[in-house]
Amino acid sequence: MSRDARWQELLELLVDRGRLDVEEAATALGVSAATIRRDFDQLAEQQMLVRTRGGAVVHGVSYELPLRYKTARQASEKQRIAKAVADLIAPGEVLGLTGGTTTTEVARALAVRTGLATGSPALTIVTNALNIANELAVRPQFKIVVTGGVARPQSYELTGPLAGGVLGQISLDVAVLGVGAFDVAYGATAHDEDEAAVNRLLCERATRVVVAADATKLGRRAFARICAAEQVDTLVTDTAVTEETAARFTEAGVSVLAV
Repeated sequence: MSRDARWQELLELLVDRGRLDVEEAATALGVSAATIRRDFDQLAEQQMLVRTRGGAVVHGVSYELPLRYKTARQASEKQRIAKAVADLIAPGEVLGLTGGTTTTEVARALAVRTGLATGSPALTIVTNALNIANELAVRPQFKIVVTGGVARPQSYELTGPLAGGVLGQISLDVAVLGVGAFDVAYGATAHDEDEAAVNRLLCERATRVVVAADATKLGRRAFARICAAEQVDTLVTDTAVTEETAARFTEAGVSVLAV
């Protein structure tokens, strides 16, 4: 197991349990206690956990894994969702993309989608995510518009009044949201209030709104609200969504596409 893969598993275990001791982590990952101690020390130096006597605890009250450590979670589901979302976008449209692992996969699906290889432009993509802009900027068929703002290291998203200033001057055909959670009662939510504020502006500027979220995020809520469920036109999720959950979204006026 590579160090990055091991760190990802360690951080996910820590998020799930809140606290880990060295022996427990070593058994779970099948490595030596000495390796886990080194991992804990190095992750503590990056302020991704708090070292304790004999183990580690999550860093702070509200913990969120940085984007680079989320990429393997529900990977196949996210790729299927991304392809389905990309197929919903018509050539020539203006598309808003928030940050996140699922929307990053949407960007990659758009880049290889047949029918979008040429155009002037084939798509105009507005994003506050630096990693998405970086991946798509080399695609000459796409016009890439990046909002201003302050970069948030956990998600590579730009937030703050500078981002709002750009979004206030444009119109979108569709906004695709990556969310922390999505629930009929609480709507689409994010872990960070600044990200939620920018995502909310993208929704307000769009004719239609698509939420791209795997089933693990449904029926849950995160800290900051983006928009009400009634403002979402389409939910694209995976086939692990329950019939009951899908029916609740449908009753709220959200079209559910499970792939």
